Amino acid sequence: MGYEAERDAVRLVSDEGQVLAEVTFPQVEPAIVEINHTFVDESLRGQGVAGELLARAASAIAASGFRARPTCSYAVSWFEKNPERADLLA
Repeated sequence: MGYEAERDAVRLVSDEGQVLAEVTFPQVEPAIVEINHTFVDESLRGQGVAGELLARAASAIAASGFRARPTCSYAVSWFEKNPERADLLA
């Protein structure tokens, strides 16, 4: 099991290649992505996986020089709980 990052998503993938959790953040405007989806498989819920994915997504977005517009309810809540990442908000 391991994390994989792409241009518009961060995923946790099983050794068999199954997506167990993901955060998607497609580009919606120049230099702005929308964090629009967070998913965690039932077997991993309550273990901090979504928070880890959001942290990895925030790092990827920051590294790209983009800013984020969270529309997924989990992402909105994550940014409220992590005010030190507010500099990423569009």
